[in-house]
Amino acid sequence: MNIYIKTKLASVLPLFLQGLIALFLSSSIVAAAAPQKTVTTIPIYKIGPGDVLNISVWKEDGLQQEVLVRPDGGMSFPLAGDLNAGGKSVAQLQKLLVSKIKQYIPDPVVTVSIRKIENNKIFVVGKVNRPGQYIGTSYIDVMQALAMAGGLNAYASSNNIKILRRVDGDIKSMLFEYDEVADGYKLKQNIILQSGDVVVVP
Repeated sequence: MNIYIKTKLASVLPLFLQGLIALFLSSSIVAAAAPQKTVTTIPIYKIGPGDVLNISVWKEDGLQQEVLVRPDGGMSFPLAGDLNAGGKSVAQLQKLLVSKIKQYIPDPVVTVSIRKIENNKIFVVGKVNRPGQYIGTSYIDVMQALAMAGGLNAYASSNNIKILRRVDGDIKSMLFEYDEVADGYKLKQNIILQSGDVVVVP
């Protein structure tokens, strides 16, 4: 390498490094300022009181029924007797029915489907335009629940919303900051609501 090329590289290289550093710093600032992104995991639906189920056993005409889940979560089905469906997924209930019925029918093929969802109830109270009880035919997050309730009214304390959830007999309170979530921040607060959750807008 001749002296001319070495001299040129020596003069250009510092500028090149400065450019890389500036680019790195600017991209870091943009990344830090960008709204948070989150992926919401949709939970498996749990059967609950009030749900109406279609249950059938293949090739058994007498074992095809529409079943209502009682307020205590229980239900009855021929050959299976009385059992608890509350809190179970469709797959779990199907497996339980198979274990009961196979005592009378070898290798039963049991099908369970939900005909009507009445268990997925959430409540929105406080300073919203339409407070009340709402039944979701699909999973509902906090923002969707507030939209169903007509949105916040002019007097709502939007960043002090609480979600109340009963867990093993105790009440758990979770903060929801509406303005932050609406602007694309703190999106993890926009949780999927569970049946019985109460959204309180002060």
